[in-house]
Amino acid sequence: MFDVSDNVQKINLINRRLFLITAAKILVFIGITSRLFSLQVKQNNKYLTLSDKNRIREWKLHPVRGEFKDYFGNVIAGNNEVYQLHVIPEQVEDFRYIALRLKNILNLSEKEFQKILKRKREIKSWETIVVSDNLSWEQFSKVNNYLHDLVGVKTVLSISRIYPFKENYTHVLGYVSQANEKDIMNNENIKEKFVPGIRVGKTGLEKTFENTLLGENDIQRFEVNAYGRKISQLEYQRGEKGKTLRLTIDTEVQKLANELLKDQAGSICVMDIYTGHVIAMHSSPSFDPNLFVFGISKDDWQLIRNDPMKPLVNKTLQGNYSPGSTIKPIVALSALENGIINTKFTVNCRGHKHPLELYGQTYHCWKKEGHGFMNLRNAMKQSCDIYFYEIARKLGVDKLSETAKKFGLGKEVFGDLFSIEKKGLIPNTQWKKNALGQGWLLGETIITGIGQGYIQTTPIQLCLMTAHIANGGHRIYPKIVVDDENNADPIDKFIPLYSDPKNIKIVQDAMFASTNEVRGTSYKSRIDNKKYQFAGKTGTAQVKKITEKDRELDLKTFEIPYEERDHALYIAYGPYKNPRYATSIIIEHGGSGSSTAAPMAKKIFKLVIDRHNLRQSINEKKYLDV
Repeated sequence: MFDVSDNVQKINLINRRLFLITAAKILVFIGITSRLFSLQVKQNNKYLTLSDKNRIREWKLHPVRGEFKDYFGNVIAGNNEVYQLHVIPEQVEDFRYIALRLKNILNLSEKEFQKILKRKREIKSWETIVVSDNLSWEQFSKVNNYLHDLVGVKTVLSISRIYPFKENYTHVLGYVSQANEKDIMNNENIKEKFVPGIRVGKTGLEKTFENTLLGENDIQRFEVNAYGRKISQLEYQRGEKGKTLRLTIDTEVQKLANELLKDQAGSICVMDIYTGHVIAMHSSPSFDPNLFVFGISKDDWQLIRNDPMKPLVNKTLQGNYSPGSTIKPIVALSALENGIINTKFTVNCRGHKHPLELYGQTYHCWKKEGHGFMNLRNAMKQSCDIYFYEIARKLGVDKLSETAKKFGLGKEVFGDLFSIEKKGLIPNTQWKKNALGQGWLLGETIITGIGQGYIQTTPIQLCLMTAHIANGGHRIYPKIVVDDENNADPIDKFIPLYSDPKNIKIVQDAMFASTNEVRGTSYKSRIDNKKYQFAGKTGTAQVKKITEKDRELDLKTFEIPYEERDHALYIAYGPYKNPRYATSIIIEHGGSGSSTAAPMAKKIFKLVIDRHNLRQSINEKKYLDV
């Protein structure tokens, strides 16, 4: 017989369980409903975005680099379309298989195949491998035919740098090459716009103006299927091209400078003496910057790097040379400005048998038989060393240093525009004490007066110095990149570099005599036509001390070993009556400035003066299409 209380307990237990189950069902339902509400309403945008990310792929394309143009609007660094082939390892199941397929499709060598495998081992799994950054059209078309079976392989139409004038502008523009880790880490702009295979400036103006030249990325958005293959293009966002920069250089004059320096090491600079515009600035030997765009081959790199004439060195900006006799116009000007001499001051040059002797040291003139009695004009014309020894002794190195620095020596001409530019060295007594811990010697002043000893200058400094003399002694500010709204800067008439303008005219007249009068050191290089007539000063800088044995042998330049030959220099300005352009020329180990460097000036002045009116017509325009 059942107890009633037991039945009641069982019913209550069943009811409690039913309640708990019902409650649990309600809670689960509420939870599911809440989650569905959250997913479908609250987080709708989030999951739509995630869905789109699975469905949509976005590619950043190479930014289009701004161009460089010369003064007349000719493109000297432009862009060219190239076809690239990329592989994205994280999208590839069997990388070796894909690499083998590409080897067969493109007929790659075993070396090139192994290079792809090596790149795969060296990079992160999510990074892109650039298999080729310069496919031919045939290769590009062939790969596209097989893309449906090459998961993770992508063909890319890109932009590449091209230098149409090859070696003519190398040391001005520099070159671009593939960005490395250092480039990316040191430049936020490159880091932000980085895409595989991007090219950035490595040297020259390409590097200086990297952030200005580097444009904005084009962006492509594609719809893809479950396998990541493109179905259709949804959007194409065009980026902005980098800024185009116009230079002051005349390509025709630049090309002439390159031709004149063929097979020689040296530099030619040409400058407008009023605007400071650099018309030409060439360093030789040069090389083709196009070699670096897609990665220079080992053979080409070894040829350039091991060339004894050092084509990698920008001799115009990095070359520190003794100025030789090209410093004599500044020595004469400094002596006149400081009242040390006048035009009637005379010195007797008696040749090697009667050299200048000071404290047991002898100082010879270059002319074995001597020049006889010399005043300032004749001493400059015939480049008499004895005369300039004497006025340097009377002047002192400190006063000479002060004048030289006023006229542009001893400091960078372009400021921080070129990171490689050297300051040169214009010594004085304090410099030697600070740098060498020694006192200055009178003999050091003597040789500084003819551009030897500690004094060092760059070719661009000598060109600026000559321009300052030519324009009557007014400061100019050299420039090589034209401002958008200011194509010509006049000389600063409020900052004269002289105390008496007559002294500048005396030096100008002496330089005229040096080139245009009989017995002038560059008389053979003169131009009688006043349209092209120029004034100049030769220089011969010793690279080794001349011994008594050397003087006795009196060897011709071609009989001396190349590396022991003197450097040949020449500075000039023209036309003489209405000056407008200055030039500096240096030929390493060229021997005599009068026989090697000065003759080049004839061709330079003829071309630059003939092109003056054309240049002026461009200069007078308010705007120039770039």
